[in-house]
Amino acid sequence: MMIDSTSALMAQAQASAQYGAQNNVTNRASQLTDGHIKTDAQARKAGEEFESMFLGQMLSHMFAGIETNEMFGGGHGETMMRSLLVDEYAKEMTRAGGIGIADAVTREILKVQEG
Repeated sequence: MMIDSTSALMAQAQASAQYGAQNNVTNRASQLTDGHIKTDAQARKAGEEFESMFLGQMLSHMFAGIETNEMFGGGHGETMMRSLLVDEYAKEMTRAGGIGIADAVTREILKVQEG
């Protein structure tokens, strides 16, 4: 019974963390429409955050079907920490140049602000 309640609490914490990341992106998007992002560096950062979130969502679907190896890992801890690992993969992919989404988003942010 204690394992069930722990699993439920961990799932709730994971959902809250994911909601927090999405809420942060929503806040950044509202700043864009309100015109609060004023510098090129801030626009670039918003573009990179968006690309990182997008890649994280794509990678999470990719990793969803991968089974864990019981001998060298697995268990409840790996299941709970996988989303954090996927988020870090996404951030690192973005830092390494990404797939071009950040550039496109940055251009659009700057275009909207100029207009």
